[in-house]
Amino acid sequence: MPLYISFLLSEPHYPSACRLAKLMNISHDSVNRFILRENYTPEDLFNQSKSQLALDGGVLSVDDSVLDKPYSHKMALVSHFWSGKHHRSVKGINLITLYYTDRKDHHLPVNYRIYDKSEGKTKNDYFLDMLDEVIEWGLIPAFVTGDSWYSGINNLKALRNKGLSFMFALKSNRRISLKKNVFMHIQSLDIPEDGQRVWLREFGFIKAFRTTLKNEHRHYALYIADETQLHDIKRSSFTDIHDKHWKIEQYHRAIKQVCHIEHSQVRAESGVRNHIFAALSGYIHLQKMCLSELISNTYEIHRDLFNSVISQFIKTSATTIKELIPEFKPSYNA
Repeated sequence: MPLYISFLLSEPHYPSACRLAKLMNISHDSVNRFILRENYTPEDLFNQSKSQLALDGGVLSVDDSVLDKPYSHKMALVSHFWSGKHHRSVKGINLITLYYTDRKDHHLPVNYRIYDKSEGKTKNDYFLDMLDEVIEWGLIPAFVTGDSWYSGINNLKALRNKGLSFMFALKSNRRISLKKNVFMHIQSLDIPEDGQRVWLREFGFIKAFRTTLKNEHRHYALYIADETQLHDIKRSSFTDIHDKHWKIEQYHRAIKQVCHIEHSQVRAESGVRNHIFAALSGYIHLQKMCLSELISNTYEIHRDLFNSVISQFIKTSATTIKELIPEFKPSYNA
Protein backbone atom coordinates (compact mmCIF):
# COMPACT_ATOMS: atom_id res chain seq x y z
CA MET A 1 0.00 0.00 0.00
CA PRO A 2 2.75 2.61 0.77
CA LEU A 3 4.19 2.05 -2.73
CA TYR A 4 0.83 2.60 -4.41
CA ILE A 5 -0.02 5.66 -2.28
CA SER A 6 3.36 7.24 -3.07
CA PHE A 7 2.73 6.55 -6.76
CA LEU A 8 -0.66 8.34 -6.62
CA LEU A 9 0.90 11.37 -4.94
CA SER A 10 3.78 11.67 -7.42
CA GLU A 11 2.48 10.60 -10.84
CA PRO A 12 1.79 13.82 -12.81
CA HIS A 13 -0.72 12.33 -15.26
CA TYR A 14 -2.94 9.25 -15.20
CA PRO A 15 -1.82 6.44 -12.88
CA SER A 16 -2.05 2.87 -14.09
CA ALA A 17 -0.70 -0.53 -13.10
CA CYS A 18 1.48 -0.55 -16.22
CA ARG A 19 2.98 2.82 -15.36
CA LEU A 20 3.77 1.82 -11.76
CA ALA A 21 5.23 -1.50 -12.90
CA LYS A 22 7.53 0.27 -15.38
CA LEU A 23 8.68 2.89 -12.88
CA MET A 24 9.48 0.38 -10.13
CA ASN A 25 10.67 -2.45 -12.40
CA ILE A 26 8.08 -4.87 -11.04
CA SER A 27 5.55 -7.03 -12.83
CA HIS A 28 2.24 -5.60 -13.97
CA ASP A 29 0.49 -8.65 -12.49
CA SER A 30 1.90 -7.99 -9.01
CA VAL A 31 0.41 -4.48 -9.05
CA ASN A 32 -2.93 -5.83 -10.21
CA ARG A 33 -2.95 -8.52 -7.53
CA PHE A 34 -2.38 -5.92 -4.83
CA ILE A 35 -5.16 -3.65 -6.10
CA LEU A 36 -7.63 -6.53 -6.27
CA ARG A 37 -6.82 -8.59 -3.19
CA GLU A 38 -6.94 -6.14 -0.26
CA ASN A 39 -10.04 -5.48 1.82
CA TYR A 40 -9.69 -2.15 3.61
CA THR A 41 -12.60 -0.76 5.63
CA PRO A 42 -13.74 2.72 6.71
CA GLU A 43 -12.54 1.91 10.23
CA ASP A 44 -9.03 1.46 8.82
CA LEU A 45 -9.28 5.05 7.57
CA PHE A 46 -10.47 6.26 10.99
CA ASN A 47 -7.54 4.53 12.67
CA GLN A 48 -5.13 6.44 10.41
CA SER A 49 -6.71 9.77 11.31
CA LYS A 50 -7.48 9.49 15.00
CA SER A 51 -3.91 9.88 16.28
CA GLN A 52 -3.79 13.39 14.78
CA LEU A 53 -7.13 14.57 16.18
CA ALA A 54 -8.69 15.58 19.50
CA LEU A 55 -11.75 13.34 19.29
CA ASP A 56 -14.08 15.49 21.40
CA GLY A 57 -15.44 18.97 20.87
CA GLY A 58 -14.88 19.41 17.13
CA VAL A 59 -17.09 19.85 14.07
CA LEU A 60 -18.14 16.75 12.10
CA SER A 61 -19.21 17.53 8.52
CA VAL A 62 -21.01 15.36 5.99
CA ASP A 63 -20.97 15.86 2.24
CA ASP A 64 -20.65 13.85 -0.95
CA SER A 65 -18.85 14.33 -4.23
CA VAL A 66 -19.10 12.65 -7.62
CA LEU A 67 -15.88 11.18 -9.00
CA ASP A 68 -16.31 11.76 -12.73
CA LYS A 69 -16.19 8.62 -14.89
CA PRO A 70 -17.66 9.78 -18.23
CA TYR A 71 -15.87 7.18 -20.35
CA SER A 72 -16.01 4.17 -18.03
CA HIS A 73 -17.67 1.00 -19.31
CA LYS A 74 -18.55 -1.93 -17.06
CA MET A 75 -16.73 -0.38 -14.08
CA ALA A 76 -18.20 -1.37 -10.72
CA LEU A 77 -20.05 1.24 -8.63
CA VAL A 78 -20.37 3.68 -11.56
CA SER A 79 -23.84 5.14 -12.08
CA HIS A 80 -25.49 8.50 -12.69
CA PHE A 81 -25.54 11.06 -9.86
CA TRP A 82 -26.38 14.73 -9.52
CA SER A 83 -23.18 16.82 -9.61
CA GLY A 84 -22.96 20.24 -8.00
CA LYS A 85 -19.88 20.89 -10.14
CA HIS A 86 -21.65 20.21 -13.45
CA HIS A 87 -25.16 21.21 -12.27
CA ARG A 88 -26.62 18.10 -13.86
CA SER A 89 -26.65 14.34 -13.54
CA VAL A 90 -23.31 12.83 -14.59
CA LYS A 91 -21.73 9.39 -14.82
CA GLY A 92 -19.43 8.61 -11.93
CA ILE A 93 -18.88 7.20 -8.46
CA ASN A 94 -20.54 8.91 -5.50
CA LEU A 95 -18.25 9.27 -2.47
CA ILE A 96 -19.86 10.25 0.85
CA THR A 97 -17.50 11.44 3.59
CA LEU A 98 -17.59 12.39 7.27
CA TYR A 99 -14.88 15.00 7.77
CA TYR A 100 -13.80 16.12 11.24
CA THR A 101 -12.19 19.40 12.34
CA ASP A 102 -11.02 19.43 15.95
CA ARG A 103 -10.62 22.31 18.41
CA LYS A 104 -7.04 22.94 17.24
CA ASP A 105 -8.22 23.19 13.63
CA HIS A 106 -6.65 19.85 12.70
CA HIS A 107 -8.90 18.22 10.12
CA LEU A 108 -9.09 14.80 8.43
CA PRO A 109 -11.67 12.38 6.99
CA VAL A 110 -12.94 9.92 9.60
CA ASN A 111 -15.46 7.79 7.70
CA TYR A 112 -16.68 7.27 4.16
CA ARG A 113 -19.01 5.29 1.95
CA ILE A 114 -19.04 4.56 -1.76
CA TYR A 115 -22.65 4.71 -2.96
CA ASP A 116 -23.79 1.26 -4.05
CA LYS A 117 -27.28 1.24 -5.55
CA SER A 118 -27.53 -2.52 -5.05
CA GLU A 119 -27.66 -1.93 -1.28
CA GLY A 120 -30.95 -0.05 -1.61
CA LYS A 121 -29.84 2.78 0.70
CA THR A 122 -30.07 6.54 0.33
CA LYS A 123 -27.28 9.02 1.06
CA ASN A 124 -29.12 9.87 4.27
CA ASP A 125 -29.08 6.20 5.30
CA TYR A 126 -25.32 6.12 4.72
CA PHE A 127 -24.91 9.33 6.73
CA LEU A 128 -26.71 7.95 9.79
CA ASP A 129 -24.83 4.64 9.54
CA MET A 130 -21.48 6.46 9.43
CA LEU A 131 -22.48 8.76 12.29
CA ASP A 132 -23.29 5.78 14.52
CA GLU A 133 -19.95 4.21 13.63
CA VAL A 134 -17.72 7.19 14.44
CA ILE A 135 -19.51 7.69 17.75
CA GLU A 136 -18.95 4.02 18.55
CA TRP A 137 -15.26 4.47 17.61
CA GLY A 138 -14.88 7.27 20.17
CA LEU A 139 -15.65 10.52 18.33
CA ILE A 140 -17.62 13.09 20.36
CA PRO A 141 -18.39 16.06 18.07
CA ALA A 142 -19.67 19.36 19.44
CA PHE A 143 -21.49 20.07 16.16
CA VAL A 144 -22.57 18.12 13.09
CA THR A 145 -22.85 20.08 9.83
CA GLY A 146 -24.07 19.46 6.30
CA ASP A 147 -25.69 20.96 3.23
CA SER A 148 -29.43 21.05 2.49
CA TRP A 149 -29.44 17.50 1.07
CA TYR A 150 -28.82 16.16 4.58
CA SER A 151 -31.18 18.54 6.44
CA GLY A 152 -34.31 16.40 6.22
CA ILE A 153 -36.45 16.14 9.33
CA ASN A 154 -35.48 12.50 9.97
CA ASN A 155 -31.78 13.42 10.10
CA LEU A 156 -32.37 16.45 12.33
CA LYS A 157 -34.49 14.46 14.77
CA ALA A 158 -31.93 11.65 14.82
CA LEU A 159 -29.21 14.14 15.78
CA ARG A 160 -31.40 15.66 18.48
CA ASN A 161 -32.16 12.20 19.89
CA LYS A 162 -28.41 11.56 20.13
CA GLY A 163 -27.95 14.84 22.04
CA LEU A 164 -25.94 16.42 19.24
CA SER A 165 -25.93 20.07 18.20
CA PHE A 166 -25.94 20.83 14.49
CA MET A 167 -25.81 23.41 11.70
CA PHE A 168 -27.38 22.47 8.35
CA ALA A 169 -28.21 24.45 5.24
CA LEU A 170 -31.92 24.75 4.46
CA LYS A 171 -33.61 25.09 1.10
CA SER A 172 -35.24 28.46 0.63
CA ASN A 173 -38.75 26.96 0.75
CA ARG A 174 -38.39 25.31 4.16
CA ARG A 175 -41.26 26.43 6.36
CA ILE A 176 -40.66 28.24 9.63
CA SER A 177 -42.87 30.08 12.08
CA LEU A 178 -42.63 33.10 14.38
CA LYS A 179 -46.21 32.67 15.59
CA LYS A 180 -48.01 29.44 16.41
CA ASN A 181 -49.47 27.78 13.30
CA VAL A 182 -48.49 30.73 11.06
CA PHE A 183 -45.84 29.43 8.65
CA MET A 184 -43.76 31.09 5.95
CA HIS A 185 -40.85 30.15 3.70
CA ILE A 186 -37.53 30.89 5.34
CA GLN A 187 -36.55 33.04 2.34
CA SER A 188 -39.38 35.44 3.29
CA LEU A 189 -38.01 36.03 6.79
CA ASP A 190 -36.05 39.16 7.58
CA ILE A 191 -33.13 37.56 9.44
CA PRO A 192 -30.90 39.86 11.53
CA GLU A 193 -27.10 39.54 11.54
CA ASP A 194 -27.06 37.54 14.79
CA GLY A 195 -29.77 35.16 13.61
CA GLN A 196 -33.43 34.69 14.44
CA ARG A 197 -34.94 32.10 16.78
CA VAL A 198 -37.76 30.41 14.88
CA TRP A 199 -39.85 27.25 14.89
CA LEU A 200 -38.83 24.85 12.10
CA ARG A 201 -41.85 22.94 10.92
CA GLU A 202 -42.05 19.35 12.19
CA PHE A 203 -38.88 19.84 14.28
CA GLY A 204 -38.90 22.64 16.86
CA PHE A 205 -36.90 25.72 17.76
CA ILE A 206 -33.72 26.51 15.82
CA LYS A 207 -31.78 29.68 15.13
CA ALA A 208 -31.90 30.75 11.50
CA PHE A 209 -28.95 32.45 9.81
CA ARG A 210 -28.48 33.82 6.32
CA THR A 211 -25.38 34.26 4.18
CA THR A 212 -24.95 35.72 0.70
CA LEU A 213 -22.69 34.22 -1.95
CA LYS A 214 -22.59 35.49 -5.53
CA ASN A 215 -25.76 37.51 -4.90
CA GLU A 216 -27.59 34.37 -3.77
CA HIS A 217 -29.02 33.94 -0.27
CA ARG A 218 -28.29 30.75 1.65
CA HIS A 219 -30.15 29.79 4.81
CA TYR A 220 -29.00 27.71 7.78
CA ALA A 221 -30.55 26.08 10.80
CA LEU A 222 -28.41 26.06 13.94
CA TYR A 223 -29.55 23.90 16.86
CA ILE A 224 -28.03 23.56 20.32
CA ALA A 225 -28.63 20.38 22.30
CA ASP A 226 -29.06 22.58 25.38
CA GLU A 227 -31.87 24.74 24.01
CA THR A 228 -31.43 27.30 26.79
CA GLN A 229 -28.19 28.35 25.05
CA LEU A 230 -29.81 28.92 21.65
CA HIS A 231 -30.52 32.59 22.32
CA ASP A 232 -26.85 33.24 23.17
CA ILE A 233 -25.50 32.03 19.81
CA LYS A 234 -24.17 35.02 17.84
CA ARG A 235 -22.90 35.54 14.31
CA SER A 236 -19.30 34.86 15.32
CA SER A 237 -20.17 31.35 16.54
CA PHE A 238 -22.13 30.61 13.38
CA THR A 239 -19.27 31.86 11.20
CA ASP A 240 -16.73 29.70 13.04
CA ILE A 241 -18.84 26.56 12.55
CA HIS A 242 -19.54 27.47 8.92
CA ASP A 243 -15.82 27.98 8.21
CA LYS A 244 -14.99 24.58 9.69
CA HIS A 245 -17.64 22.96 7.52
CA TRP A 246 -16.04 24.53 4.43
CA LYS A 247 -12.93 22.37 4.95
CA ILE A 248 -14.79 19.38 3.51
CA GLU A 249 -15.09 21.28 0.23
CA GLN A 250 -11.32 21.88 0.24
CA TYR A 251 -10.82 18.17 0.91
CA HIS A 252 -12.93 17.22 -2.13
CA ARG A 253 -10.82 19.48 -4.32
CA ALA A 254 -7.52 18.08 -3.01
CA ILE A 255 -8.35 14.39 -3.39
CA LYS A 256 -9.23 15.03 -7.03
CA GLN A 257 -6.37 17.35 -7.95
CA VAL A 258 -3.53 15.80 -5.94
CA CYS A 259 -4.47 12.21 -5.01
CA HIS A 260 -5.79 10.92 -8.38
CA ILE A 261 -8.97 9.59 -6.77
CA GLU A 262 -10.88 9.88 -10.07
CA HIS A 263 -8.23 8.09 -12.15
CA SER A 264 -8.64 4.44 -11.28
CA GLN A 265 -8.34 2.21 -14.36
CA VAL A 266 -9.59 -1.03 -12.80
CA ARG A 267 -13.10 -2.38 -13.31
CA ALA A 268 -13.61 -4.86 -10.47
CA GLU A 269 -15.36 -3.57 -7.36
CA SER A 270 -12.53 -4.61 -5.02
CA GLY A 271 -10.04 -2.70 -7.18
CA VAL A 272 -12.19 0.43 -7.27
CA ARG A 273 -12.64 0.36 -3.50
CA ASN A 274 -8.94 -0.20 -2.83
CA HIS A 275 -7.93 2.60 -5.20
CA ILE A 276 -10.27 5.04 -3.43
CA PHE A 277 -8.99 3.95 -0.03
CA ALA A 278 -5.40 4.49 -1.20
CA ALA A 279 -6.23 7.97 -2.52
CA LEU A 280 -7.88 8.92 0.80
CA SER A 281 -4.88 7.52 2.68
CA GLY A 282 -2.63 9.65 0.49
CA TYR A 283 -4.61 12.74 1.48
CA ILE A 284 -4.26 11.82 5.17
CA HIS A 285 -0.50 11.43 4.67
CA LEU A 286 -0.28 14.92 3.14
CA GLN A 287 -2.33 16.42 5.97
CA LYS A 288 -0.06 14.77 8.54
CA MET A 289 2.93 16.35 6.78
CA CYS A 290 1.17 19.72 7.00
CA LEU A 291 0.54 19.25 10.72
CA SER A 292 4.22 18.38 11.19
CA GLU A 293 5.12 21.52 9.17
CA LEU A 294 7.06 19.46 6.62
CA ILE A 295 4.97 21.10 3.89
CA SER A 296 2.82 24.23 3.94
CA ASN A 297 -0.20 22.78 2.08
CA THR A 298 -1.42 19.60 0.40
CA TYR A 299 -0.50 20.89 -3.07
CA GLU A 300 3.17 21.65 -2.35
CA ILE A 301 4.68 18.23 -3.12
CA HIS A 302 2.75 17.76 -6.34
CA ARG A 303 3.57 21.31 -7.48
CA ASP A 304 7.30 21.25 -6.67
CA LEU A 305 8.19 17.59 -7.26
CA PHE A 306 9.65 18.08 -10.74
CA ASN A 307 11.20 21.53 -10.31
CA SER A 308 14.80 20.31 -10.40
CA VAL A 309 14.16 18.02 -13.38
CA ILE A 310 12.50 20.80 -15.37
CA SER A 311 15.21 23.28 -14.43
CA GLN A 312 17.97 20.92 -15.56
CA PHE A 313 16.16 20.18 -18.82
CA ILE A 314 15.85 23.91 -19.58
CA LYS A 315 19.55 24.45 -18.98
CA THR A 316 20.58 21.46 -21.10
CA SER A 317 18.10 22.07 -23.90
CA ALA A 318 18.87 25.78 -24.16
CA THR A 319 22.46 25.10 -25.14
CA THR A 320 21.34 23.12 -28.19
CA ILE A 321 18.91 25.70 -29.56
CA LYS A 322 20.59 29.02 -28.76
CA GLU A 323 21.96 29.22 -32.31
CA LEU A 324 18.43 29.33 -33.68
CA ILE A 325 16.91 32.04 -31.53
CA PRO A 326 18.54 35.24 -30.18
CA GLU A 327 19.23 35.16 -26.45
CA PHE A 328 17.22 37.35 -24.11
CA LYS A 329 18.81 40.75 -23.63
CA PRO A 330 18.23 43.19 -20.79
CA SER A 331 15.84 46.04 -21.55
CA TYR A 332 16.94 49.66 -21.40
CA ASN A 333 14.93 52.76 -20.67
CA ALA A 334 14.77 55.09 -23.65
